[in-house]
Amino acid sequence: METTESLGYLKGLLDGLDLDANKKETKAIHAIVDVLSNIIEDIDDMTEGMEMLAEQIDAVDEDLAEVEDYLLDDDCDYDCDCGCDDCDDFDDEVEMFEVECPLCGEKIDVDEDTVLSGTIPCPNCGEMLEFEVEECDCEDCED
Repeated sequence: METTESLGYLKGLLDGLDLDANKKETKAIHAIVDVLSNIIEDIDDMTEGMEMLAEQIDAVDEDLAEVEDYLLDDDCDYDCDCGCDDCDDFDDEVEMFEVECPLCGEKIDVDEDTVLSGTIPCPNCGEMLEFEVEECDCEDCED
């Protein structure tokens, strides 16, 4: 028996007892039943709200799954070293390169982003160091 049905049964029992409405005990029992009735209404409202919230969470979860699928598109070969944004996003290690300045002979460590930018000044002599970046020819990155 559900709580609402149990409350209805309790009210029926009280009506069947034919208690004197003017007695303190009868007033107290009716007040308790009224409080129980209010609690049941509150629980029903909360249950309805939780069901609506669960539906909204499910909808957000589905939308998030679509966004994840879009952002984590597996069309690109993440090991292709082409420098495209898709491949760079999945490269956890920062690849470092050692270059030597042709003018002063200073050895400099630069990261992949610096190499991809094309040029940097030598920190020792100021000579502009230029880097040539080969284009990737893999099928996944030709977009």
